[in-house]
This record gives sequence, structure tokens and C-alpha cells, in this order.
Amino acid sequence: MIYAEFFQLALANLALIAIMMTGLWALSVAIGDSSIADIFWGFGLAITAWFTWAIGDGVAARQELVLTLITLWALRIGIYIGWRNHGGEDPRYAHLRRYVTERGKNYNVHSLIHIYLQQGFFMWLVSLVLIFAVSSDTPTSLGILPWLGLGLWCVGMFFETVGDWQLSRFRADPDNVGRVMDKGLWRYTRHPNYFGEACVWVGFFLIAMENPLAIITVVSPAMMLWVLMGPMGKGLLERRMAKKRPEFAEYASRTSGFFPLPPKF
Repeated sequence: MIYAEFFQLALANLALIAIMMTGLWALSVAIGDSSIADIFWGFGLAITAWFTWAIGDGVAARQELVLTLITLWALRIGIYIGWRNHGGEDPRYAHLRRYVTERGKNYNVHSLIHIYLQQGFFMWLVSLVLIFAVSSDTPTSLGILPWLGLGLWCVGMFFETVGDWQLSRFRADPDNVGRVMDKGLWRYTRHPNYFGEACVWVGFFLIAMENPLAIITVVSPAMMLWVLMGPMGKGLLERRMAKKRPEFAEYASRTSGFFPLPPKF
């Protein structure tokens, strides 16, 4: 595969994502719930991979690996977020809706631009590594990198799945209201789910990098790492935790901020 083919597939997926996110926005306006954007995130990325498979070429073994992994990941995260948000709009979006409306702005227009189209652009950037991996026609057999990528993906899925399950059980107990989760995987990292997500996307990058030309898709894992570890991901969450939970400062002083490590004391 040469870059010209990759860019053509990337542009086709950009158009697809724009259509999907605009349609999703229209649905969100109809039902009054912007949080469906989060539920759709994983499914949207899986759709880009399958769309690339449908319109492009590639090595069957690599395609099967990537399509299987992205589909499993999308189902897990989509079902989890859908279950977590059932019963109404995510409070963060409800707060944003009130904030925008109280300032006399049109929330529907705001959500189209700042939620759906913006998230769609990020989705496209992250999808580039999937597009490349699915459509790359060299090498024609799987070497060591795809298996390393699979191993890292498995580590990531373990941390994501177990971390979310442990947190859900913790929050379901009324005695834990206002407390900080510091058991299980959360004893070794303040964000096992974020760490897992990073592993998943670096894993996809390793699979793609069996063809060295995939280096241009480093933007995909880099974008995910920036979102997860930057001021709008880990940083924003921890600022909120510090305000709402007095125990958080002590927890943060002994627990790794991202990579799993033994607690300091």
C-alpha cells in the first residue's frame, strides 16, 4: 500500500464519520440526550474499521485480527457506557446544557459543533491507525509486532474491564458515597481504566507498525494518550475529585497517577 491509497481511505472515512455524527446529533436533539455521543464512540471506531475492510484491500490475517479486537473493544465500552448512563442524560451533559442555555445561546447548535463534530474529528484521528492496519497489503503474513500488539491489547482490556467493574461495584454501595475507591486495581493506579485504554491503542499501533509506513498513524495513540493523560482527561477528573472527596489528596500521594505501581505506603 502506498500513502495515496491510505489518504483516499482516510478521506472516505472522514466523510462517513461526518455523516454518522451529524445523524447522531439529530437523534440527540430529538430525544434530548447528548450523552449518546459517548455511547456511540466505540461503535463509531469499529464502523470505520469495517468500512475500510469493505472498500479497501489488505492482508486477511491482519484484517481479521484488527476487526476482531476493535469489535470486542467497541462492544465492551459501548455496552458499559450505555448501562452506566441508562435512565437519563449524563449529568455532565445536563450541566453543559443548562450552562449554555442560561447564557442565551442555542444549545443544539453548540452541541453539533462542540460535541458531535469535534468528537467526530477526534474519532477520525484515532481511526487512522485502524484504517492503515486493515488496508495495509504488506507484509503478507503476521510477524512479531502484531502478537506484541495483541498482548498489549489484552493487558489493556483487562485493566479497562476489571477497573470499570470494580468501580461500579464500589459506587453501588451506599456506604461508599463521598469516598475514594482505593481497592483492587485502583490501589496501584488512580486510573486503571485510562491505563487500559492507552494499552489498547498502543497495541493497535504495534499491529499497524508491521508495515513501517504506519509511523504516520502515531497520531492515533498520541491523541488517545493526550486525551487520557492531559488536562481534559485525567487532569479534569482529578480536579473534580479533589474538590468533592477530602480523602483524595491522601490517596493521590500514595497511588501512581497512571502506570500501575505498588502503593508508596
